[in-house]
Amino acid sequence: MQSWGHTRLFSPWDVLVDEAAARLLDTAGWDAPAAKRLPYGRDLVADYLVPLSETPELATRIRYDSRVTAVSRQGMDRTRSNNRASAPFLLRVHGANGTTEQLARAVIDASGTYSTPNGLLSSGLQPAAAAEVAENITHALPDVLGTDRSQFAGKHTLVVGAGHSAANTLLKLAQLADETPGTTITWAVRSVSPVRVFGSENDELAARGQLGTAVHDLVRAGKVALVDRFEIDDVRPAANGRVEVVGRRRREAASIEADVVVNATGFRPNLDILREMRLSLDEIVEAPTQLASLIDPNLHSCGTVYPHGVDELAHPEPNFYIAGMKSYGRAPTFLLLTGYEQVRSIADELAGNKEAARIVQLVLPETGVCSTALPTSDGTLPVAAAREGDSCGTPAAAAATGSCCS
Repeated sequence: MQSWGHTRLFSPWDVLVDEAAARLLDTAGWDAPAAKRLPYGRDLVADYLVPLSETPELATRIRYDSRVTAVSRQGMDRTRSNNRASAPFLLRVHGANGTTEQLARAVIDASGTYSTPNGLLSSGLQPAAAAEVAENITHALPDVLGTDRSQFAGKHTLVVGAGHSAANTLLKLAQLADETPGTTITWAVRSVSPVRVFGSENDELAARGQLGTAVHDLVRAGKVALVDRFEIDDVRPAANGRVEVVGRRRREAASIEADVVVNATGFRPNLDILREMRLSLDEIVEAPTQLASLIDPNLHSCGTVYPHGVDELAHPEPNFYIAGMKSYGRAPTFLLLTGYEQVRSIADELAGNKEAARIVQLVLPETGVCSTALPTSDGTLPVAAAREGDSCGTPAAAAATGSCCS
């Protein structure tokens, strides 16, 4: 989280603090931030997570400088079934004192996805000459106005991606361009229009809607050159230390030359550490199978997520769960509120409170936008995929009206 600490969140404090955490903090004399203030990522750490970790209930239970590199069952790989449920989990942990192995009754993998971005190419792969262009490609949410400023000042940056990470970076780059002559910005997206970023006046998170409006204004003012319907096939070295991003636009060959490319194409879960776990993951978005149909953008194009908890997060491996952003697999629009309710439900299940675990209440602020659809082969917008509960009609209609699914 510290790696994007320079980024301001669009969710105010009153929807970032978990109720159970607030009770612990209040008992410890916590000075709660103003409810409607929008924190930076670093504030979330310093003003919330650090004080929470220092409460008497948690201080002795958290282990630092530790990274789980593998999860299995003691004495069992994934192929063995006899007495599997009664065998403790075996966690291989790398820490300051080397690698150790620890046993556990249950495992909740909430390790996130930020460290494993999606591939930059439309194929999902990395460039063929990845090592040669590595210095020209950055992760999502670089610190454009701070520690990474010299990488962007006076240069041409191509931002790839149609999500809110891209929007944040575009706004910072535009500010840098105002301050530093020669700084230029291009924004490439695969969709016909980045309506999910542009947002809607009906967005229930005001700052999220304002973020989209600000980016839209930059495009209309010509400060950001938007290249839509651009499918990237490769990134190659070019002259003068630049790179050439090659691909197709509206079925015609196209290319963009840039000094820096920001890969804001989203994230994917790291499943390598779970190779010995019996998982039930959707074949498309790599989310738990029962959750996937609620969040797959191919089926569910709105910001609404229906209440879900332990039942939707369960796997064939008893007492093993994936929660938080990692539970969404490759799907976007995860909010902290979702993770809090997920973990609350799982915790009740593990404590034996099975009825409470299934009383799931999750009401998320809607985006007011109903389309992230890609164009069809002829460049037109497809009709939204029909699913029970969806009422958007076509993405074009949804974008025009600002309406969303029920």
